[in-house]
Amino acid sequence: MSLKPDKKSDVGKSWMKSRRDRKRTIAPEYHLIVTEGEKTEPLYFESLKAEINRNYPNRINIRICGIGQGYNTLTLLDYAVKLAEQDGYYKHIWVVYDKDDFPDSHFDGTVTQCRDLSNESVVYHALWSNECIELWFLLHFMYLQSDIPRHEYYQRLTKYLNSEYKKNRSDMYSLLKPHLETAIRNAKKLELLHEGMPPSQSAPGTAVYEIFEHLKSYL
Repeated sequence: MSLKPDKKSDVGKSWMKSRRDRKRTIAPEYHLIVTEGEKTEPLYFESLKAEINRNYPNRINIRICGIGQGYNTLTLLDYAVKLAEQDGYYKHIWVVYDKDDFPDSHFDGTVTQCRDLSNESVVYHALWSNECIELWFLLHFMYLQSDIPRHEYYQRLTKYLNSEYKKNRSDMYSLLKPHLETAIRNAKKLELLHEGMPPSQSAPGTAVYEIFEHLKSYL
């Protein structure tokens, strides 16, 4: 490569610009989101999928299971593993689930198994919420460290949304997105509050922020 300086007559011309000035966006890795939710989670994450796949086709896939099939958190993870092995190209597997009435051993065990299953080729993530994903929604508007009943999440969301919150609302993603950074910050504060405690004892708490922190540069 020549080390001679550029000619003064050439400086500033578009064809002389350094490659370092050219921004290149690297496409996201392949992601699989597996959820046991019947309405709320699928509708919400389908919107995330649509936004990213619009610019990076087929990078995000979603599979919904457990509706009327007796799935618990561990069998949901088993289902995710089978899908990952079957398709063979996903780098990140995100398993989304609420506390509901699942035993603590299952709720916490999913986190442990995700960690154990992860390797250089694929990473499993347990996106748990204690008690429900509506906590993640509410964290977009406020920091909450009190464990409240599920119906109170609905009431508070109705207040902040200025319209009735229902589990089958299809507009939650677009309504919440402007407040994403607030939600991530609040979720991390809860994580610090419950540091050293298992997810089953971290109420309220949620790990859903992890997928958004990972993918937010593509949104």
